[in-house]
Amino acid sequence: MSYKTIDLFAGIGGIRLGFEVHGCKTVFASEWDSHAQDMYEVNFGERPFGDINLIAPIDIPDHDILLAGFPCQPFSIAGKGLGFSDTRGTLFFNIEAIVEAKRPQAFLLENVKRLTTHDNGNTFAIIVEKLTTLGYTVYHKVFNSLEFGVPQKRERIYIVGFREPIHFQFPKPCGYYQPLSEVLEKDEDVDRSFFLSEKLKTKRLQAMKHTPPFPSIWHENIGGNISALPYSCALRAGGSYNYLVVNGIRRLTSREMLRLQGFPESFIINIPYSQLRKVAGNSVTVPVVRAIAGEIIKSLQQKNGVRKVGTQLSLLEVNHEH
Repeated sequence: MSYKTIDLFAGIGGIRLGFEVHGCKTVFASEWDSHAQDMYEVNFGERPFGDINLIAPIDIPDHDILLAGFPCQPFSIAGKGLGFSDTRGTLFFNIEAIVEAKRPQAFLLENVKRLTTHDNGNTFAIIVEKLTTLGYTVYHKVFNSLEFGVPQKRERIYIVGFREPIHFQFPKPCGYYQPLSEVLEKDEDVDRSFFLSEKLKTKRLQAMKHTPPFPSIWHENIGGNISALPYSCALRAGGSYNYLVVNGIRRLTSREMLRLQGFPESFIINIPYSQLRKVAGNSVTVPVVRAIAGEIIKSLQQKNGVRKVGTQLSLLEVNHEH
């Protein structure tokens, strides 16, 4: 059976890729950023609808699974962490309204790990409560992309819900990641504009407190400390140009950033570098979504071994963390 999906806050289509591997068919996509729309269109042959506020929930096509990597800036450490007091934070309520109007069989929502601790866990408790009040059985788990084969440390929360009280288990991580040597391009093949000035290179090297592994991606934190790791720290939409530096000498290329998110080599890049950095930083890691999608579909197909997980348990888990 082929399940129909909708792709909300779609970005460049990372969640869609993870589900289409399992035979799902996208019947609607929404994304307001024009550069992300450009890239989505060239790769999937359709341009996403713009602002989700401009379409009534009831007018969205019927679907089996709702997918949404809803905006994370309101909850992220890098953002101001305003949560629901930030208008972008209220975009969760668009998801709630669509779930209520269309009653999909299942949903997958993705956000930053900090969503679980924002406002002492109250923001997350509200999200879980809203979804369970609609009658959905809700599961959630934080995964690190590093555990799913890509050399990027990226912790995100994944929230899965089912209209019926279906038993679901999150996938087991593969527990290893691809070596950076398979992701990085050869320096001689990279345009000179990606390389740091001698002054910046020297500054980075002087700040390095240990012998860096090779290859490595050097990360500068907010305090100015430099660490060199055999994987990348999380790509960030708003990170400075020198936030992540390959072997201390150059910036990541567009293709390297997409590889760190698990996008296929065939994925077409048709937007400027400055915009690619933004959409790659906002994207999901495809292999993580692919693994979760497989388990969601398996649960929908089986619909047996039913075990109700109530609201209380979910809320207890939230409170237990704090």
